[in-house]
Amino acid sequence: MLDQIVIDEAVQALRPDFAVLLMTAEGLANGPSDGRTGDVTPADDVAGGHVEAWREAYRGFGVNPKRARPSVDALLRRGDLPEINRVVDAYNVVSVRFELPIGGEDLDAYDGPARLVRATGDEPFDTMKNGEAVIEHPESGEVIWRDDTGVTCRRWNWRQCTRTRITEDTKNALFILERLEPYPLDRLRAAGEALSGMLAEISPDVVIRTRLLEP
Repeated sequence: MLDQIVIDEAVQALRPDFAVLLMTAEGLANGPSDGRTGDVTPADDVAGGHVEAWREAYRGFGVNPKRARPSVDALLRRGDLPEINRVVDAYNVVSVRFELPIGGEDLDAYDGPARLVRATGDEPFDTMKNGEAVIEHPESGEVIWRDDTGVTCRRWNWRQCTRTRITEDTKNALFILERLEPYPLDRLRAAGEALSGMLAEISPDVVIRTRLLEP
């Protein structure tokens, strides 16, 4: 899977500074939340300006970042983090500590490899609205993560689909750690190491593989 993940040229043209650390974690033993999200704050040595870089990236494909916020911006504004399950809580904690957008996907729910593209506008996106399952579609030109079935995350890292979300039953996962300048690549790698460590605490037998796609 890792070797097949691609970033489309149209996205690279939009943000040539984009880099992503991809991570698979196989053999997870997930479970209910255990309180690890309490009192999480960004680390003192996090590089400034990264949230604003993501806001600017959203403007670049026509989205107002005040109406649809980058995932890390939304998390940082929450105060107390939500408790979902151990694995989701772990990557949310790392996201806040490192001020870094991180997505987590159930690898077994994927249909073909992940790729980051600009939408045509007809791709299906399964989500929930008013408690009901619905199919929506991205705007034409919107940056999306997708597989062969449809959109897995809209507006780069704004909202994940229902189909690939990580649940307590998830055994194998894909994590997507996304960076724009001025965020240092060594800081991106450090975030990956922190997430790997937390996943190993949750699941001592987990097998982790990584791939860095950089400019």
